[in-house]
Amino acid sequence: MAYDPKRANPTLIIPEAPAKITRKKKKPKELAVVIPDNCTGCEACVSFCPVDCIELTPRDTSDGINVVMPNVQIRFDECIGCKICVHVCERMAWDAIEMWPTEQVEEYFEIKIHDKYEEAIAAHELQNPDLGRQPGE
Repeated sequence: MAYDPKRANPTLIIPEAPAKITRKKKKPKELAVVIPDNCTGCEACVSFCPVDCIELTPRDTSDGINVVMPNVQIRFDECIGCKICVHVCERMAWDAIEMWPTEQVEEYFEIKIHDKYEEAIAAHELQNPDLGRQPGE
């Protein structure tokens, strides 16, 4: 069996954290999807995302239950399908992120993925016209 540096040191597949955050320029063929039951909320993936589209899941604590470590979620319309988070999670955490075909994500979550970041923002603002408004405006 030939020497495989990725097997000898599995962290070699993990890239450096991005020096600059970029934005989506086209609709990807696949999107990253977090499997909530597998995610520990360790946030190992967050700093590696080149478009900064991974965040902690907001929790409703109105029932008095406080989750110590909520899992993460992907803002699908900003994801570029680079698979970096998948590799990071697989090598450094719990293998909680998978790549799904974009059409499958749209169908399963009943959402539309836009081609560009600016189109996603415009669609979000149309769906949420009161977002960002101050009370009394």
